[in-house]
Amino acid sequence: MQQPQQDPFIRRQFLQRSSLGLGAAAVASLASDGALFASPASSAAGPHFAPTARRIIYLFMSGGPSQLDLFDRKPGLHKLHGTELPKSVIGKQRLTTMTRGQAKLLVAADRQKWQRFGESGQEMNAEFRHLGQHADQMAIIRSVHTEPINHDPAVTFMQTGSPNSGRPAMGAWMSYGLGPENCDLPEFVVLLSNGGQPVPSRYWQNGFLPSRHQGVQFQSKGDPVLFLSDPKGMDRTNRGRMVDYISRLNRLKHEQVKDPEIEARIDAYQLAYRMQASVPALTDLTTESKQTLEMYGANPGQQSFAANCLLARRLAESGVRFVQLYDRGWDHHSDTTSNVQNKIRQTEKSCAALLTDLKERGLLDDTLVIWGGEFGRTTYGQDRGKTYGRDHHPGCFSMWMAGGGIRGGVNYGRTDDFSYNVAENGVTPHDLQATILHCMGLDHKQLTYRFKGRDFRLTDVAGNVVGEILG
Repeated sequence: MQQPQQDPFIRRQFLQRSSLGLGAAAVASLASDGALFASPASSAAGPHFAPTARRIIYLFMSGGPSQLDLFDRKPGLHKLHGTELPKSVIGKQRLTTMTRGQAKLLVAADRQKWQRFGESGQEMNAEFRHLGQHADQMAIIRSVHTEPINHDPAVTFMQTGSPNSGRPAMGAWMSYGLGPENCDLPEFVVLLSNGGQPVPSRYWQNGFLPSRHQGVQFQSKGDPVLFLSDPKGMDRTNRGRMVDYISRLNRLKHEQVKDPEIEARIDAYQLAYRMQASVPALTDLTTESKQTLEMYGANPGQQSFAANCLLARRLAESGVRFVQLYDRGWDHHSDTTSNVQNKIRQTEKSCAALLTDLKERGLLDDTLVIWGGEFGRTTYGQDRGKTYGRDHHPGCFSMWMAGGGIRGGVNYGRTDDFSYNVAENGVTPHDLQATILHCMGLDHKQLTYRFKGRDFRLTDVAGNVVGEILG
């Protein structure tokens, strides 16, 4: 699964992957008459072994959800509330500039109500009234830990396997490794909701992989994909002819210079054309039943996390392999108690509806659903007004997975009594990535791409499959 890089064209490839490349990828996101163009070529070799999942929906809670207030209850902290966090607990872990100057780092016990859900007795914030109904399908990992302490490198690490930008995103690796399931749609789609930390497009970039594997952002207003509609004076027949002629010219150029990015550009224009036919109907939520819309809490035409969850189900059902949802607003440096409760109310009903909907349609068994952020929050409070916040904390945090070969009702990993350090069965981002690829039938050590003389992979030189959470 290695593809040599053509060194003479490094400059051209760099330009195509910068702002111009992003424009091409956006155009590379429209849809089909099918008969006019051949299906796009793929560098995929297919799965290495039988997968347990055919598709992924990754619910990324951008900002760093507080594990202490969501999934990792520490009742012993109530006796220590307001006392100084022992320096032995902090050890040599870094602190951000937002709290390292505080005179004291005081323990802040949670003020949440907790409940055990399902036959498995999964303990979660009691506000998870809808999601709790799926407790026996969820594997909660409480021992995830990472390295970066700030948002951008931490998100980049979770998505690309490196804290430094420039590597391909997980969805791009999935596209490269498996190829398209529906040639009228991109293999990797991104949806955004709510305000908060910036979510730049490089979080779904193709990096050094061919640009056909870059993620495509669907918009909440106007054209679902940028430049989807024909411009004035251009009808569909003329658009098809134009794309056909451009493809012919590109093929002639490719015969001359053998630049692999020319093939990617051909695929981009052809997919763009095909998407004009498939995307508008796919993104029209008015075709859903009233019952389904109410279950998700979605209103057609209104941007929301609920609408994105419903659209994610439609995309997965239509053959999109990797759907990435970014929900912003989880960066709670003040009033953590109320802010966490508000975010749960904004999102948990829709997460539960997604699991319910997938299960009722027979899709959950082979759809891997992932929930989590880039890091956790501190045990100590951040001094801001009358109520405490929590600072960034990469030392430990919680995530959950369901469907797609995951063993439900499982608790994996454990933190110390302060939820500050991993005490048992630590899980790194590379371990998560290896496990996700495994569910899709891909060996993370074999999924490689040769670039500048080195065989790169999503998990770099690390990563182990977390077999204990697999069914």
